[in-house]
Formats: sequence, C-alpha cells, structure tokens
Amino acid sequence: MLEDKDRIFTNIYGLNDPFLKGAHSRGDWNKTKNIIAIGSDKIIEQVKESGLRGRGGAGFSTGMKWSFMPKPDSKRPHYLVINADEGEPGTCKDREIMRSEPHKLIEGALIASVAIGAHAAYCYVRGEFFRETEILQRAVDEARNAGLIGKNACNSGYRFEFHIHRGMGAYICGEESALIESLEGKKGQPRLKPPFPASVGLWGCPTTVNNVESIAVVPTILRRGANWFSNIGRANNTGIKLFNISGHVNTPCTVEEAMGIPLRELIEKHAGGVIGGWNNLLAIIPGGASVPVLTRVLSEKALMDFDSLNELQSGLGTAGVMVMDKSTDILKAITRLSLFYKHESCGQCTPCREGTGWMWRMMERICQGNAKLEEIDRLGEVTKQIEGHTICALGDAAAWPIQGLIRHFRPEMEKRIRNFKSTQFRTA
Repeated sequence: MLEDKDRIFTNIYGLNDPFLKGAHSRGDWNKTKNIIAIGSDKIIEQVKESGLRGRGGAGFSTGMKWSFMPKPDSKRPHYLVINADEGEPGTCKDREIMRSEPHKLIEGALIASVAIGAHAAYCYVRGEFFRETEILQRAVDEARNAGLIGKNACNSGYRFEFHIHRGMGAYICGEESALIESLEGKKGQPRLKPPFPASVGLWGCPTTVNNVESIAVVPTILRRGANWFSNIGRANNTGIKLFNISGHVNTPCTVEEAMGIPLRELIEKHAGGVIGGWNNLLAIIPGGASVPVLTRVLSEKALMDFDSLNELQSGLGTAGVMVMDKSTDILKAITRLSLFYKHESCGQCTPCREGTGWMWRMMERICQGNAKLEEIDRLGEVTKQIEGHTICALGDAAAWPIQGLIRHFRPEMEKRIRNFKSTQFRTA
C-alpha cells in the first residue's frame, strides 16, 4: 500500500486550488531551475534509473524513449508532444490531472523538453475535455506570466513554450503517429513505421510523444530522487500509478497507488468492494477496454503491474479497472466493445477495416444465440488474422477483448447458442 508521504498527486480530487498558488503550496515549481541546470543527459539518466515506464498503455521505458532523440542541431527543431487524447473506455486519469494538477503537467513538460532538446511542447487534448482545456490554458497563462515558461523559463536561460491543441474525439488519434497527423491538420490516421517519431515526427522533425501521467510525475521523481521512485512497487514495475475503478463497485474512484498492488486489495480498499461482495464478482477488465477480461479466480491472484497482468494474458494498459458482477451479460458487454472498435477504426488497414465489422456482427449473433457453435472458433480465427496485422494497435485492441471472452467464458457462449436453438425448436 502506498504511504501518504509518497503520493505525487495530492490534489487529484480537486479539493484545493488547482492553480499556481495551490501548486506552489504542494511543492510544484520548487527549484525547477536547479533541475534544468543538471542538463539533458543527467535528467535522462535519472528517469531511466527510476524505472518509469510509460503510463499511456504500452509501458515502454520513458527515459529510454527520450534517449532515442538525436542531438539538437540548427537544421530541425525538436518537439515534445503530450498525448492527452484520453479516449480509452473506462479511463479518466489524465483528465483528473489536467483538471486538478495542471501545473505538474506543465512543469514536467518543461523538464522533458530540456531532456530531449525541445523548445516547444504541444498538448493534444481530447475535444470533449472542454473544461479541462480551460483549466490547463489558465495554468499555462499563469506559468508564462510568472516567468516559469517562455523566453527565459524559470530564469534558467532556456526558451520553452507550451501549446494546447484540441482534438475532435477520434479514438484513433490516441495513437502517437495519428495524433501527429492530426496536429499537422491532416486526417488522423497512423503512419507506417519506420521512420519513428524520434527521427521523423511532427512536421518532419524529431519528436517524442508521451502520455500526460508520464510527464506529470517527472518533476517529483527528479526532486525526490530516482531511488525513491524505484523503491516503490516491484522490480521492472516501479513507482506510483493512477488507477480508475468503475462498474459494479460501491465507490467508483480514481486513486493513486503503488505499482504491483493486488487487484482485489485495490478494489476492496479504495472502491468499497464489489457490490454484493467479492463472491458476486463475474469478471474484471483490468486496464481499459482494450485488454482481455479476467475471471474472479484470476482477479484474486492478479497484481496491478505490466508483467503480472501479461502473465495472466491480459494487460495493465491505462489501468482503467472495470468491474462486472454476476448481473452482467458478459457477452453483451464485449459485443458493445466490439461495436466501439468497429466505429473507431480509421479504415486504413484492411484487416481492421473489415475485421472489426466481422467481429461485431459475429458477436451480435452469438450474443443473441442465433449462431452455430463452430462460429466461436471462427471468431477466434478472425481475431488472430487481425491481431498484429495492422499499422497501429487498434486492431489488437479490438481483438483482445474477444479473445479473453472465448478463453474464459466459452461455456457461456455455447450455452447461449444451445438455449436459443432449443427455444426455436420448441416454438416450431
């Protein structure tokens, strides 16, 4: 369990002033000039040593990602792009940061930009986050007026500007290259890789794309030290994490906890437990809508970190924990997710463009029971033909929930089909 003294997001519920006066009282912008002065290499080294892995879903080493950026030159500027296009169903952690702790994000963007040699950061915010954008913009204006960013950020001699760009709510723009395309004024579709953004990113220049939470924790890591952060959580899964808990729990919430906390403890301690008790639990999606579902038995042994959940054939993803009790029609729930991914496919890749529609239509039939038993295996084959065969991970995200359903709830799928057939027989 995370101790209060180790919390980074001490105003995540917005109970106190989110703006500059409140941020100062919580330790934000404290000796930022000194952090900038240690230079790019040492900042990257400390972030690597902290073990910070990207909080947007992929879990790649943040410091390693920064180190991929080439050394700055006069020919091409470097850019930091912050992914605040939080479109993953079941996830609202970045929204809370922008709403309640915006200065942590701005300060983190400054430090990250120093690390990668960027003088401008572009924060791509989900279009529906209108009030959050207003708060973030006010915080940016405060920071600029106070000299914390601008031509001489924190009196360090470093030039840095923070720009906000509002998206239009397309889930695909959460993928880093599609986000870059949208920033450039183009249709939001993923790019083929290579080249990667570190080589050819925004406007053809070296670019690093990071999630809001990944950036917002950096100032605290550098102030308290890499060892402090790396000693929280488990090996290779270090530090703190914001978790969203929703669904059939008594007190849905967003909470900051240590990586590796047992899933059951997370739910019972912070979300008041499953409605009707733990034995009333049917399933949990542990990391946002795109990761495979876990049964109650697996949920009892699951630890909330990247490696533990991968071992259970699921994933931490964005840490959006969706709890479903026994009143849930699990087939209908996954069918609804299938419709979401069909709707959000950009249509660029044939397996995704056609396959998401196939999966949704097959799921609709199976959900009704109006299908054949062999269609379950056929549906599984379709997911495998999509997974790993698209430019971006949306195809994987569409396939994994169905794979989890077949893996753990195949008897329920077969029962639905048999019951429908027997009903049809009696009617005839």
